[in-house]
Amino acid sequence: MPDTQFEVRLPLTERVTLGKPAASAVLEEAERMDARRVFILASATLERETDEIDRIARKLGTRHAATVPGPGAHAPVSRIARAARAAEDAKADLIVAIGGGSVIDCAKVLPLALAHGATDPGAIAGLRIAFDEGGGIVERPGKAPEVPVVCVPTTLSGAEFNSLAGALDEEQGRKLGFQHERMAPVAIVLDPAITVHTPDWLWLSTGIRAVDHAVETLCGEHSNPYHDGLAESGLKLLCESLRQTKADPANLDARLRSQVGAWQASIPLAGGVPMGASHAIGHALGSVRGVPHGYTSCVMGPPVQRWNGEAARNRERLSAAFGEPGKPVHEQFSGLVGELGLPTSLGDVGVSQSDFDRLAEITLHDIWGGTNVRPLRGPEDVRQILALAT
Repeated sequence: MPDTQFEVRLPLTERVTLGKPAASAVLEEAERMDARRVFILASATLERETDEIDRIARKLGTRHAATVPGPGAHAPVSRIARAARAAEDAKADLIVAIGGGSVIDCAKVLPLALAHGATDPGAIAGLRIAFDEGGGIVERPGKAPEVPVVCVPTTLSGAEFNSLAGALDEEQGRKLGFQHERMAPVAIVLDPAITVHTPDWLWLSTGIRAVDHAVETLCGEHSNPYHDGLAESGLKLLCESLRQTKADPANLDARLRSQVGAWQASIPLAGGVPMGASHAIGHALGSVRGVPHGYTSCVMGPPVQRWNGEAARNRERLSAAFGEPGKPVHEQFSGLVGELGLPTSLGDVGVSQSDFDRLAEITLHDIWGGTNVRPLRGPEDVRQILALAT
């Protein structure tokens, strides 16, 4: 028998289309499923400032039932409830999400909400799940989502590649987790051309979020050879292609490679590999100060790796994947963030030492507060990491 035994859980996504124009790919998916009431949940900026959403709606023709704007940053539960009511009114039989991570998270929660008749914030919050001490999901009982979801991502957050979604409970100021295997999108459309409308800071910072997925997979103790290999490949692709996109934002080949890198970096998370302190503190930063997810990884990814030190697995492998074998991971991580012109400290994103106690409290109760490779023993450990990020 081998020394290592592990299980790989695969999401229920059936298809990923790469490089095809989004309008054509979405129509093909609607036709394949014979969807007659297609409900589009779209980035408000993309809908307002481009013709991309109208182009997709026109391509759908009579199959298009309604278009509503996405929920905004961090997907507040009240905005998800508003979208759920609109989807119910539209009698949606297919949900198409076009936008970044918050739009996609909202779209994944909608079928769960519709299956339970949950169209107000309290009822939707009641569908959240809990995590055990090892980061495993304790799934709440209930009906399975029935309305399929197709995602057209415009950032590199990777939300489309798993069945987990996050939403902000505005009253408690905490991030809630939602999960059901059938929340995974049935199909994903990776169209680099539609991403040229994404602001550079958002594209590049969500790319760093994907880098953080790969790093926390490789350094953590809950991964395995299959997921480590994908994370390593994704990290190499991202480090190269993000620099190329920074130099030439119109480089569609580089954008597509970044999308593939983000996909590879997301597969471990989709397969049940928990993240670590960077993601846990990042959730707290989003809840307390509204820091965008990409920026949280920019400012927390390097200091977490510095704090992890020798507790981290695969340090040499990570160092080589970043491009400079033998150079400390946290230095290369920080260097990449700086090269891309992104925030490198908590002060850059409006966070001060007066926030540390609240951030530490939320972090320790986060879904990944207990799964860092160097355990967070209490608030002081979190404050130490935060101090490294100043």
